[in-house]
Amino acid sequence: MKTLHTLLAVASLSVLAACGGQGDDAAGDAVADAADAQADAIDQQADVADAAGDEVTAESLEAQADATREAGEAQEEAIDEADVKVDPAMPPAQ
Repeated sequence: MKTLHTLLAVASLSVLAACGGQGDDAAGDAVADAADAQADAIDQQADVADAAGDEVTAESLEAQADATREAGEAQEEAIDEADVKVDPAMPPAQ
C-alpha cells in the first residue's frame, strides 16, 4: 500500500509540475488536509483493530496512516515549490 501511495504521489506531482503555476499555497494545503483526513480514518481503523485485540493489524494500519500523512506533506511541499495553481476542491489521487 505504501508503494501505491508513493507511485500515485509521483504521478500526481508530475502532472501538476507540467501545468506551471501562480504561487497559490491553498492547493498544497488542500492536498495535505485531504491526506491528513484519510490518515485520520486509517487511525480510527487501527483503534478498532487494537480494541479487538489485533495488535499486528493495528500497528500496520498506524504505519499506513503515518505514510499517508508523510505523502500528503511531501505533495504539499512539491506543489508549493512548483508554484502550481490548482483548484483546491479537486480530490487527491487515491
